[in-house]
Amino acid sequence: MASNGKSNNNTTQNKNQVVVVMVPFPAQGHLNQLLHFSRLILSHNIPVHYVGTKSHNLQATLRVQGWDPKSISNLHFHDFELPPYPSPPPNPNQGIMFPSHLIPSFYASSHLREPVASLVRSLSSTYERVVVIHDSLMASVAQDATEILKAENYTFQSVSTFTYALYFLLDDEGNNNIPNMESFRVPIPKEVPSLEGCFPEEIMDFIREQIKFLALSNGFIHNTSRAIEGPYMEIIENLTGNTNIKHFALGPFNPLFPNKKSFKEKSFIIEWLDKQEPNSVIYISFGTTTSLKEEQIKEIAIGLEQSKKKFIWVLREADKGDIFEGNGDGDGEVRRYTLPDGFEERIEGVGLVIRDWAPQLEILSHNSTGGFMSHCGWNSSMESITMGVPIAAWPMHSDQPRNMALITQVLKIGLVVRDWDKRDELVTASVVENAVTTLLASKEGDEMRERASKLRDAVLESMDEGGVSPKEMDSFIAHITR
Repeated sequence: MASNGKSNNNTTQNKNQVVVVMVPFPAQGHLNQLLHFSRLILSHNIPVHYVGTKSHNLQATLRVQGWDPKSISNLHFHDFELPPYPSPPPNPNQGIMFPSHLIPSFYASSHLREPVASLVRSLSSTYERVVVIHDSLMASVAQDATEILKAENYTFQSVSTFTYALYFLLDDEGNNNIPNMESFRVPIPKEVPSLEGCFPEEIMDFIREQIKFLALSNGFIHNTSRAIEGPYMEIIENLTGNTNIKHFALGPFNPLFPNKKSFKEKSFIIEWLDKQEPNSVIYISFGTTTSLKEEQIKEIAIGLEQSKKKFIWVLREADKGDIFEGNGDGDGEVRRYTLPDGFEERIEGVGLVIRDWAPQLEILSHNSTGGFMSHCGWNSSMESITMGVPIAAWPMHSDQPRNMALITQVLKIGLVVRDWDKRDELVTASVVENAVTTLLASKEGDEMRERASKLRDAVLESMDEGGVSPKEMDSFIAHITR
């Protein structure tokens, strides 16, 4: 049976030969992916050290879902101190929807360079090889690994391989960037969103600074499966052209069969889903970094009510730089969205409004969930793909618009809620209603769901013993333990 978390009994015992240092970027979608990946590496009897601040490490572990938190009991967390990084509250009225309030914490993370280097030096005195795996946006923090004897440096790309390939193939406006585009076996969709509106200039400067250090990498790791993005993995491998630099498609990192008991305090959500018909519920969540205007919240509420479809709507304010700032329970003092008068009373029995953390994997894996209205962050996209759930794509910033193109144009497992070139326009209730009813109650939606189900089956097949994905993971483990 397919598995991405069980111990491989055939893996050579480490015997103080190899240790991994995981360096995540301090934002939920990045913390989560590398925590999942840490668990997979641990299953191969290789010790893992996960580094960050105390609050970000706690954030990552408190939000674990889909597996028993005890399975990472032997993961070594390092809580490093950073200079204070006061950040403003999320601003739903800013021109670009990128969470600019988090930028101070991003820049503060550069101060992790010395503690990480000291840890790697210390471990290199005990182990034959120290493998540093860092988020692509933490490349400057991990740069010293290349100067430390017995250390190697690997970059984790947190975006889809499709989106990563487009950085090479297209310019910022979405036009061909190389003369021999037609030589690639896989055509690039004609309607690829531009990068305009994806990032503020300040974060672009931050990204450019990190890119300078990617040349120091011994290899690149991708949270994807060749069953999903095989052709685009080939494009990246061909474009990089250096046979000494390997690319590993090691995903999906998230569990394929989530443990519903891992989120006991939210069991009422699963109990509610248990009472619904198969494929009858739309799940709505725009991730941890999206802050919506009150007028947009009102339109979503009206659209959901008018659709007369069952729904679970996660209605949270965007994360702050430190989610524990405030009342200390992981939510802090955050804005509480206002819903239309009487809305929650009218939708009683029809929908749930969740105002705190929700067990997304468990919701998506439930057979009552028939669609996902999503911002198309790569975490959410992979979770939806591996659970076989079609997507109503509503990107907000960063890599999300191009993930939308992968989902709707390439994989054809979703529909577009709002075109990226109309990102500044209010999405009306009628548009929301139409997206929900199309996904849950139309032939078009049924066809998307069928394709999503087949894609999930292809991923599961690739994860079976002897399949492509286990071989790729075994190749990576063999490479770092050589």
